[in-house]
Amino acid sequence: MYPRAKPYQSFQVAFITVHTTFSAITTMRLGGPAGEYEVAHSSEQLIALIQDADAQGKPVLVVGGGSNLIVGDQGFDGLVVGVATSGLSIEGEFVRVQAGVDWDTVVAASLEAGLGGLEALSGIPGSAGGTPVQNVGAYGTLTSDVLHDVTVFDRESGVVERWGRDRCGFGSHRQSAFKHTDRYVILDVSFRLTADTRSRPIRYSGLAERLGIEIGDVASIDEVRGAVLSLRGERGMLLDEENHDTWSVGSFFINPVLAEVPDKAHQAPRYPDPAGIKLPAAWLIEHAGFSRGYGQDWGNGRVALSTQHTLAVTNRGGATTADVMKFAAHIRDGVETEFGVRLGPECRLVNCEFG
Repeated sequence: MYPRAKPYQSFQVAFITVHTTFSAITTMRLGGPAGEYEVAHSSEQLIALIQDADAQGKPVLVVGGGSNLIVGDQGFDGLVVGVATSGLSIEGEFVRVQAGVDWDTVVAASLEAGLGGLEALSGIPGSAGGTPVQNVGAYGTLTSDVLHDVTVFDRESGVVERWGRDRCGFGSHRQSAFKHTDRYVILDVSFRLTADTRSRPIRYSGLAERLGIEIGDVASIDEVRGAVLSLRGERGMLLDEENHDTWSVGSFFINPVLAEVPDKAHQAPRYPDPAGIKLPAAWLIEHAGFSRGYGQDWGNGRVALSTQHTLAVTNRGGATTADVMKFAAHIRDGVETEFGVRLGPECRLVNCEFG
């Protein structure tokens, strides 16, 4: 039974404005000044900041781990709120975590408590509050598989309420009720896991192979976590300041979901999706002639595909957002010419676009 919706009562809080740029607070290390930048250490502070800005008609941008965000070189002229809430509690099979907690910290804590369900989501950069937004998934597991509920602040109504999984709009690939709107701010997330140190059946072939088991078999949750971290590391998907392959937003392009596959793309692998047919963007990119590392000899060399993963557009050092948008458009146009499929971004673009 979820608590009834209630209006949020604001109160006075003292805040300290910090001057920073988006290049300092995003994993792709791009973007101009972050306007009025405030850090919220509690849900109450987060709501109070947003309500005050909304009352003044000031634009607001809420930033978690900065792992799925690209902002234009001009920055964002408004209030930028960094979410640094830190509560995490475990009761039985339930893990409740505030939005600002580092995601991999949540995974590690759940495994340490002997709870299975999150192990395949190990090593994903970002914060817990971002996981329901695009229904984060990896190696055969989705956030929606284990999410129990989220606590949401509705900026339009001023109400804080708890939403069950069925209200979150999951379904088609990487979609949710939160993804294409600034109306809702996630305050905390609850997961219902399993008191079992054995994993769920492994459905991803590469992970099963790494574990030395058959698809559908299980392994210990610690073994699965170790294998996932190893695989992500080999693909440049674990943050590393020294490795420019990790200066990215992970998968830049989303897997396209189509009502009908163009004849030019008839050889592409196909997967069912509630909204149609899903094609793998990585396959389209590679077969359009863009191999790993492509771009280091194109343009100014400051932007390229990862040398380990073709879905990752990377900042090789000194790139601007304009550089990235130009390169992304180049990849998109090449895929469209070859296959008749137009790729779009999986990440969030603010004050920038690539056509």
